[in-house]
Amino acid sequence: MSDATPQTSAWRQLVSRRDLWWQFTIRAVEMKHRGSYLGMFWSVLNPLLMLGLYTVMFGLIFGGRFNAIPGETKLDYALGLFLGLIFFNILAETAAMAPILIVTNPNLVKRVVFPLEILPFSQLGSSVFNFLITYFLLLVGVASFGRGLTPAGLLWMPLIMLPHILLCAGIGLFLAALGVFFRDVQHFIQFLTQVMLYASAIFFSPNLVRQLPGAWMFLKWNPLLQTVNLARDALLWHAPVSLAALAYTYVAGAAVLLFGFWFFRRMQPAFADVI
Repeated sequence: MSDATPQTSAWRQLVSRRDLWWQFTIRAVEMKHRGSYLGMFWSVLNPLLMLGLYTVMFGLIFGGRFNAIPGETKLDYALGLFLGLIFFNILAETAAMAPILIVTNPNLVKRVVFPLEILPFSQLGSSVFNFLITYFLLLVGVASFGRGLTPAGLLWMPLIMLPHILLCAGIGLFLAALGVFFRDVQHFIQFLTQVMLYASAIFFSPNLVRQLPGAWMFLKWNPLLQTVNLARDALLWHAPVSLAALAYTYVAGAAVLLFGFWFFRRMQPAFADVI
């Protein structure tokens, strides 16, 4: 009971300071593009460049296919790849920036009244902002070159996105706290994000992994893999959404968020001493 009251109080404080979160989110978006000539245009250009690179490498050179629909084309593969990448990029950006959020803001750490949880959530807000831009580009691509948009697919997408955002928030909180005590975390994260990229069926269909029982036994618990697969079914392939898989992403996202928030609050009293 003693731990539950501070946790609940912290959540309420965070919600009540949403105006502060908004200010720091805007600052995170501006800082990301400060000093560049193209500014926020990089939010559009970067994912398109990565899409072109991966499509050429995995779609043309290696002949990648998802084999999810009859008569799959190169454009279908490119759109499926793009959809996977924009979900992955939220997690990758959050994980890359989280370990240095606290250590690069020592002035805020020493302010007793400042809710430090704002920093990971504002960085996540910046990543979600970039996600929405690329998601709009994806919708245009699906409507223009893909199998078309359906009302059901559009309605399913917010429900599929939400647990992924919860997951990324929990990871951001955990890594932000861990990065205060272990500065090498930010370097190790570069490797882990690459592992996550190839373990989440971004470039291929999960059906390929299901043929390897040993690998599928572990990879099927990857929330990002399930989220990407659900999003492709709903938006691109016009296939039924697995309610069991969707429920799992909610359980995993909520569990990671609660653990990340608990860990952050548990470690927070020692931040000032370490920094």
